[in-house]
Amino acid sequence: MQFAGSHILSVHQFERADVERIFTVADRMEPYAQRRRITRVLEGAILGSMFFEPSTRTRVSFGSAFNLLGGEVRETTGFESTAIAKGESLYDTARVLSGYSDVIAMRHPAEGSVGEFAAASRVPVINGGDGSNEHPSQALLDLYTIKSEIAGRGRGIDQLRIAMVGDLRYGRTVHSLCKLLCLFDQLQVVLVSPGELRMPGEIVEQMRRAGLEVVESEQLEASIAHVDIVYSTRIQEERFSTQEEADLYRGRFRLNQSIYTHHCEPNTVIMHPLPRDSRDNAQELDDDLNDNPNLAIFRQADNGVLVRMALFALILDVVDQVDQHARDVNWYTARRF
Repeated sequence: MQFAGSHILSVHQFERADVERIFTVADRMEPYAQRRRITRVLEGAILGSMFFEPSTRTRVSFGSAFNLLGGEVRETTGFESTAIAKGESLYDTARVLSGYSDVIAMRHPAEGSVGEFAAASRVPVINGGDGSNEHPSQALLDLYTIKSEIAGRGRGIDQLRIAMVGDLRYGRTVHSLCKLLCLFDQLQVVLVSPGELRMPGEIVEQMRRAGLEVVESEQLEASIAHVDIVYSTRIQEERFSTQEEADLYRGRFRLNQSIYTHHCEPNTVIMHPLPRDSRDNAQELDDDLNDNPNLAIFRQADNGVLVRMALFALILDVVDQVDQHARDVNWYTARRF
């Protein structure tokens, strides 16, 4: 794809070469993300950060990524703080706020809303999650994490065995990741969920048409016994009509150290898009996994900054200028990775 000036709305936009290009640029961002170097390549540029749904990692990492490239961030959080609460349309909001920004990162609870906003925007828009639909930058950082975690074993993404566990019906992160996996070869994917929270059928069929071996299961232990990656997700309670309905599924597929030891291969990587639900009745990833060296969830979150820096550099067409605007840091920098 042509990155410069483009919206990033769906993983369907990418070919395999595009993903590899993003990852190459992300690798180059490491010294800046680790604060070993500073670049001011986006000095004067403004990111409009528009999050109409709660977010911690995505919102902050988009902002951090833009700051680390030298740009400034203007944030909008929640409907109540915007003119949308007064009845303004997404079209009008997009026309106005895109005049104040050079690029916009947006999250909205309605499917298709970010695409509708982008159609009226005068600057590139990155989808930070639209309802239960897609989350393309999360899928990219997830795949980048998979690549990074298994690289030391002399392997690539092709031929991996991956289990996705939890709320696969409403989890937009797994929707986008499954679509992205279709670009790779000879993958085996096990989809583990309650029957009512299965992966949407059209995504399963898309994966099979792409040549992936896909199995659906409701049995956790057997499904994680022979995989390279276990990708767990929380119950997306905000997508259910009532709290009581969400509670029916909470804690159904809980992975702890005992289950990991008895059923997983020794080097199985554990991933989660976060937040993990640490309430007593949930714990889809138990706290007793915190000292497991194969728990990659915090490295995964760190990788979000690298991937989002890469997207900004590509969209604003400054990849080849980043190092020209760089210098060493002049403060103490803790080890971050």
